[in-house]
Order: sequence, then C-alpha cells, then structure tokens
Amino acid sequence: MNHFSRMALALSFCVALLATAPARAQTLRMVAHSDLKVLDPIWTTAFITRNHGYLIYDTLFAKDADLRIQPQMIDTYDTSADKLTWTFTLRDGLEWHDGTPVTAEDCIASIKRWGARDSLGQQLMASVSNMKAVDAKTFTMVLKEPFGLVLEALGKPSSNVPFMMPKRVAETDPFKQIEDYTGSGPFIFKKDEWKPGEKIVYVKNPKYQPRPEPPSMLAGGKVVNVGRVEWIAISDPLTAVNALQQGEIDLIEAPPADLFPMVRADKNLALFGWNAMGSQIIMRFNHLHPPFDDLKARQAAMYAIAQEDFLKAQVGDPEIYRVCNAPLVCGSPYEKSYGNLLIKPDFEKGRQLLKESGYDGRPVVMLQQTDLQSSNQLPPVAKQALERVGFKIDLQAMDWQTVVSRRAKKDPPDKGGWNIFFTTTTTVDADNPVGNSFTSGGCEKAWFGWPCDPEMEKLRAALARENDPDKRKQLAIAVSDRVMDQASYIVLGQYKAFGAYRKDRISGWLAGPVPVWWNITKK
Repeated sequence: MNHFSRMALALSFCVALLATAPARAQTLRMVAHSDLKVLDPIWTTAFITRNHGYLIYDTLFAKDADLRIQPQMIDTYDTSADKLTWTFTLRDGLEWHDGTPVTAEDCIASIKRWGARDSLGQQLMASVSNMKAVDAKTFTMVLKEPFGLVLEALGKPSSNVPFMMPKRVAETDPFKQIEDYTGSGPFIFKKDEWKPGEKIVYVKNPKYQPRPEPPSMLAGGKVVNVGRVEWIAISDPLTAVNALQQGEIDLIEAPPADLFPMVRADKNLALFGWNAMGSQIIMRFNHLHPPFDDLKARQAAMYAIAQEDFLKAQVGDPEIYRVCNAPLVCGSPYEKSYGNLLIKPDFEKGRQLLKESGYDGRPVVMLQQTDLQSSNQLPPVAKQALERVGFKIDLQAMDWQTVVSRRAKKDPPDKGGWNIFFTTTTTVDADNPVGNSFTSGGCEKAWFGWPCDPEMEKLRAALARENDPDKRKQLAIAVSDRVMDQASYIVLGQYKAFGAYRKDRISGWLAGPVPVWWNITKK
C-alpha cells in the first residue's frame, strides 16, 4: 500500500468515526421504572404509560414550575364575560407524526375521550353544553354553568393527562385501547422496534415546533437534543446500577433508596430529585365485592395500618419519606390530619369492626407488583397487618403491567378479579380534590375500585364550580373528611422520587412530577 493509499484509508476511517460517534452520542439509553405493555394513556393511569404519552403526544395547556397553567398547543384563548363560552386557537405549524395538520376537530374528540375516563374530566364534561370547531384551528367550549377549573382540567399533569390525538384515534371507545399511536409530540414511537420486556424506542420528531419560551416543568419549549431514546428493560435494580456504572446506560428513572450509596460513591454518577414535590402511596379497595363493599370491613383495614411500617419497607430513608394521613397531602392548602388514624394501629378496634362487618373468612385477593420499585414491598407489610385483625390474605405476585390490566376487571376476586392493589400518585394530582382520581365516588365512572358515593360526588361537583377561595377550601376539607369517614382508600404516606444518571454524559434533566426526556443533552 503506497503513502497516498494509507492517507486515503486513514481519512476514510476518521470520516466514518466522525459520522458514527455523534449517532451514538445522540442515543439516550435509560431504565424506566417498569416495563411498558399498555400504550393507551387514556385507558390507564399507570405512570409508565403516562410517561410514554408525554413523549409522543402534546397537550393544550401545561403546568409550569410555579404550578401555573400555561398554553402549550394553544396560541390564544379567551372567555366570555359570563365565563360560559371559552374560545381556543391552536398554534401554527402543529402536525401529527404522519404529516397531517392538527385540527380543532382532533382536539374536541380528544377532550371528549379523556373526559369520559378522568375524574376531573368527567366533572368538566358534565358542565359542557357543546364543543364545536369554528375553523381548522379554533374551537369553542360552551358551558351550562361556570366551571372554575377549565384551564386546570385541560392542563392537568401526571395522569390521566388530556393528551391530544388525531380524531380518528380519539373516537375510539374510551373503555377500549387504541391501536394507532400517532401523536404530535416531540418524539415518535417506533412500534416496529418495540420488544416488550426488552426495549422500547422513540426517535426525535423532526417536524416538532417547540414553544419559544424556556422550558419550565411541563410547560414551555420542549426542545429535543437527542435523536433517539431507548428504554432498556432491566428488572433487577442492582443490575441496572451496575450497567449505569459501566456506561451501558445513561440514566435510571427511579432506583431504590438502598442503592443510593452506590450511586453517590461513583464520581461519574449523581442523584437527581426530579420529583421533589413528592408522591403519595395508596392502598386501593375494590368496592364492588366482599369484603370491602362493606364500610366496616374497610374501616377495619384502616385500623390495622401503621404508615411508617410501609414507608420503612418501601422507601427506607426517613429523609425521603413522610408519615402523613392527609388524603389531600401534607403541605397542600387542603391538608388536614386525622390524629393517630393510619399512624398508630388499633388492632382491637379493627377486629371488632371486622366482626361487625359480617366477614366470612373468604380470601382477600391482594395484588403484588414484584417489578415496581415504588410499591413492590408494600403488599407483604399489608398482608401481615390485615391478618392481625382477622382478614385472610391471598397474596398474588405478578408484574406491574399485569396488575394494570387486572385492576380494570370487575370480575369477582375468585374469578380473576381483585380486592386490594397498591399504587402511587404525584402530590400535584392528589392535592386537587376534583382532579384526584381516588376521591371519585362516581360508581361505574369512578377510578378502579369503583366506589359509589353520591355525597362525595355532590361535594366534588360543588367544589369544581365554586370560585370563592374560602368556600373552595371548606368543600375540599369536606372531601377529605368523606374519604376518611367512608374509608374510600388508605393513604400510606408520601415520598420524594430520585433518579440516577451519568453526570459526565447527561445534563438538562428537568424537575417536575413527571420524568421527561426533552431538554436533556448528552455529551
């Protein structure tokens, strides 16, 4: 090989290296908090599906870091003097991933589908007289009566989120899962590369037009700085941290607190409190079937609970968790505590209430999501506590996505249904008595567990339509009292969520109630 040939070969190698290095650098590889199997963020409130939704869909409004609702897909909006007619105009240049323009008709259909499933959406839609398109980019929402939470509803964070979908998709029955995942968001879902239990892939949407404002939590400009995001399925947390240390991945959404010392000990790694506002842990009853169709059985379970036992088992670090029996969360304007209830158990009272309920000893089917680090240690603690007051517990272990599917079933527990499962919600969802899905007493329209409580629905409806702050607070406290009086569900405390990442590679991770991947830059 002569001198010129060697130079040409070296030059071609350098060109190839330069061409391939950025491509590698622009792929963000991460481990999510669970595997993704359900892809419809309206059909389920599961956080992993919500996270998927924030990547590929966009919202009309969004909440910023100051917890103010800001326009997102909306350019301008206005309301009439009587607060009954709202007019919304979309931004220029909004396109679906298939290249077709986003229209007012798409948004109307999306709001209707979301409003059929979400508790705050149901309250909003009950006040809506009609929605109609004025032109391709503008639509109106006409109310029967003033509704004080219109923007809060359309900008609702976390889950259920009012994501916008094409009309053809949004017209899918709200109680059936969609099969078309076309969005208009900053990323495109690569269904052809999706391998459940192995890898989920998203690529940058080249036509997405971010808002001009700086990013602020879920609002502002969603600027994508990577070409590709890969969610790598690693179920064992220690294996995931080892992969992070070895540089095989860039980020872990939510490692368990007992592995924080490993992260802190590595100079290339760091922890990031992306959800400093925190999350609330919930034990959810099925109100359709015995024994928890009976109030005294639910109350018996409440008197068996000591929150700190659950928080120690699941979170571990008292610097991260907080004992709190306020249904509308501690630190919120609607905080109200309830003495020792859920703090110090009263097993004798629990046994007496269970006896009065007529409990016949049938097994209580308790679902345990073994792969979800935010709640997988809760069921064994609950089993032990509830057995102390006389319940017979059938603990059934499965992955989280199976729980997500199974909790939607209304079948009797011995026919594939359930009695108890555990979940978490962000405090920005839980502190809103109307938006908090757990508080709904809407029977068949209520969140999984389907409590039927007309008095609760009257309170929530009145609160949604009340504009006076003092009266709103009185109604919110009444909702809180009703949750505890009826033992609608059990609050198990609060905790802050932390992620782990390679600080030598990653910057720009935004704080908020949701882990989002726009704004992140990979070195």
